Amino acid sequence: MITIVAGTNRPQSRARRISELYAAQLREFGAAVQILDLAALPADFTATALYHNVGSHPEFNELVDMASTADKLVFVVPEYNCSYPGVLKAFIDGLPYPGGIRNKKAALVGLSSGTQGGLLALSHLTDVLMYLGTAVLPLRVRLPNIEASLTTTGELHNPLFEQLLREQAEQLLRF
Repeated sequence: MITIVAGTNRPQSRARRISELYAAQLREFGAAVQILDLAALPADFTATALYHNVGSHPEFNELVDMASTADKLVFVVPEYNCSYPGVLKAFIDGLPYPGGIRNKKAALVGLSSGTQGGLLALSHLTDVLMYLGTAVLPLRVRLPNIEASLTTTGELHNPLFEQLLREQAEQLLRF
């Protein structure tokens, strides 16, 4: 099972729309896929599911299980303030350690309104994942100026972006 993490808790996010497109691509290749949307995180999870409360929040535990039991992961990460969203970091911090996503393989997709396509966000996330023992696919896809290519209904109108996502999905399946 491949778990795609829509890396923000913003409702109806672009990350979710790209996650849906990526999932469809993987399904075309015959892969089993699920989407872990951080918008489903309990609003109080940082106070009720982390640290001394580990394992005590059923809704949070369901999302942790989606990440922990995945064979491979795809992180679709919007750029927030020159890095990745804090809610993604808090979610990662709530994963079992050691364990959780250790010895898993991951692909990263960055998106931004600016011209860098989430470059720094992907760099920061790569460092964290590697520290946790997660292997990161070298092809990290960056989708700059995403609002010009992605409709509100989830259609991607950029042949280069479509090609990059397809190539990364193919590589992830072989990784």
